[in-house]
Amino acid sequence: MYLQQFVTFVCTLNRINIFSSLNHIDTELFLFLNGIHSPFFDVVFEWISDRYSWIPFYLILAVLLGFKFKWKLLVLVPFITLLIITSDQFSVHFFKDVFLRLRPCHNPEIVDLVHIVNNHCGGKYGFVSSHAANTFALAVFVGLVLKNHLKWMFPFLLIWAAVVSYSRIYLGVHYPGDILGGAALGAIIGFVMWKMLCFTNTFFKLKLML
Repeated sequence: MYLQQFVTFVCTLNRINIFSSLNHIDTELFLFLNGIHSPFFDVVFEWISDRYSWIPFYLILAVLLGFKFKWKLLVLVPFITLLIITSDQFSVHFFKDVFLRLRPCHNPEIVDLVHIVNNHCGGKYGFVSSHAANTFALAVFVGLVLKNHLKWMFPFLLIWAAVVSYSRIYLGVHYPGDILGGAALGAIIGFVMWKMLCFTNTFFKLKLML
């Protein structure tokens, strides 16, 4: 019994050291990336990070989907709506509110080293990034939906999601780990939602040509 307790104790220490090391690497990488800035890119990445900046882009995506699927676009709307709600709420209630990891701009240990644009920091906690979760969820879902129609769309959307996500590091509000976690969450949700759409398409014989 004592041997088992000792092994458990050692494993716990190893896990703590691993997490501590990962956190240190994440912090150092953040400070390096966040430290690369200029007045010009302050404006650029602040614009990229703004949700409302992408409204014309979303309208173009809607037009493309409408052109390819015609009236059947109405079938996609509930899935896209559920997709965004799910990724946004999951990133907050199942991650930020659980892990309680301070954003870099709220972390008293490094806040003096963080480049913050226009004093914008956001909420207190940052793991995972909702921006990354939402953009990657949309990119994966729409990319898969259009993969048989516009083959270049999937990689294009992934690059778009990556640039938007990187803007959060540049602005000092997320660590790289927050971004990677959010991207993984969003990609999983996007894929699951696409599989649900495929099932619905087959079950109801909608002939969406996915």
